[in-house]
Amino acid sequence: MADESGSVTVSGADGERARNAGPRRARAKKAKKQRPFWQELPILIVIAAVIAALVVTFIGRPYVIPSQSMEPTLHGCAGCTGDRIYVEKISYDFGDPKPGDVVVFVGPSNSWNKAYRSNRSGNVVVRGIQNFFSFFGLVPPDENDLVKRVIAVGGQTVQCCDAQGRVLVDGKPLDEPYARYLYPYQPGLAYGVKSAAASGVLINPAGREFGPIKVPDGNIWVMGDNRNESADSRAHIDDEFSGTVPVDDIRGKAVFKIWPPGRIGPVRSQNPQSH
Repeated sequence: MADESGSVTVSGADGERARNAGPRRARAKKAKKQRPFWQELPILIVIAAVIAALVVTFIGRPYVIPSQSMEPTLHGCAGCTGDRIYVEKISYDFGDPKPGDVVVFVGPSNSWNKAYRSNRSGNVVVRGIQNFFSFFGLVPPDENDLVKRVIAVGGQTVQCCDAQGRVLVDGKPLDEPYARYLYPYQPGLAYGVKSAAASGVLINPAGREFGPIKVPDGNIWVMGDNRNESADSRAHIDDEFSGTVPVDDIRGKAVFKIWPPGRIGPVRSQNPQSH
């Protein structure tokens, strides 16, 4: 019927049906749009993969400790279960590495990389799959990644030793509670000596002395906490960087041990120059 204003109104059963029709149509539309889980699963996988790739590219990724050079801070050895650490990239997007930071970097010269063997399969198909999953952080990258502690930065001069066998930076001894030495300090005994016959540096693990070496701007000097079992900057003083590592080759800062369960915990930066 029409009311006094001229508009049409619906009453009674017809009005009830009209009111219910709208919600029924909405529910029917919603039911039609609902996809089964098996159709949504590929979309969810793609979204998760994109998120993982973004995290690996811009935030950080896990790495495995392959050797004992950072004992006791980080555990690793041939044939054992090495620590898995999480390495974040954001810190060095907004600042520079600082003394005491534990960093992961790619070997900057042939001196560091001559013993490296690719972790990729010789099979083209398998290698392609490995490279694909590496993009998402599920397989290690195909590069010689190393982990050490920053001892000195660009512009500083590093050497060893004082009368107590301590490392010096700009003439001041470092306080290094994290460092482990297996042999007592022997004055005059060098850690490494350049050798043309050996095409590199001959290492004497019992020795400590090296330098002085001035770290170029934009580079760092790194050493393992396990001083007698670490082929660090001291072992590469004959390369084009005098053993130092360009900041551009740093992959990130180690911040947390994520595996095995008994060793889960933070990786602490301890500035040896702060005293």
